[in-house]
Amino acid sequence: MTLIDGTYRLGPPAGRLLIRTGRAGLGRRAGHDLTIEATRWSGEAVVAVGEPDRSSVNVTVETGSLEILEGTGGLKALTDADRAEIKRTLAGAALLHTAGHPTITFRSTRVTGTPQSFEITGDLTVKGRTRPVTVHGTAHGNGSDDGLLRCWATVTQSTWGIKPYTAFLGALRLADDVRMEFEAVGLEPAGGLEAAEGLG
Repeated sequence: MTLIDGTYRLGPPAGRLLIRTGRAGLGRRAGHDLTIEATRWSGEAVVAVGEPDRSSVNVTVETGSLEILEGTGGLKALTDADRAEIKRTLAGAALLHTAGHPTITFRSTRVTGTPQSFEITGDLTVKGRTRPVTVHGTAHGNGSDDGLLRCWATVTQSTWGIKPYTAFLGALRLADDVRMEFEAVGLEPAGGLEAAEGLG
């Protein structure tokens, strides 16, 4: 994928937004490393190749749309019942509190780099708390990754008032840091940069 000036619409099915968790604690062998996918989300990226400071990214995720794709490691395979229980736990007040906070939002404040390798600094709002996050990104226009746009960021849950899930009296717990990943293939700009800024 070669990014050019314009406005790009983000969201499924062309784009995927994943959250990957790890384990900590003495009982970490009993748990799973989870891959969670947001199934309802949308966003917009305005790209100005020659003037990256005019670029911007906005994303909104529905917290109730998180689905457990897989769990690796652990003493036993993750069952459908396990997935359902994890989803209920995520929605609870101790974690995402989806009833009171139905969305997670990201709003960029600065974009630097090139269309092939860039960084997006912005404000991530989770459970009503807004904190800065830096997103790293790459876009490949040739070779085996032709057409692939990939972004990732590390998010420390406690920074947003989320206490990582624990079990077995704290012997097993999710690591405080989680990795958020975005991938898209074959994105095309929906409009020109001037139209996005209301200048055209």
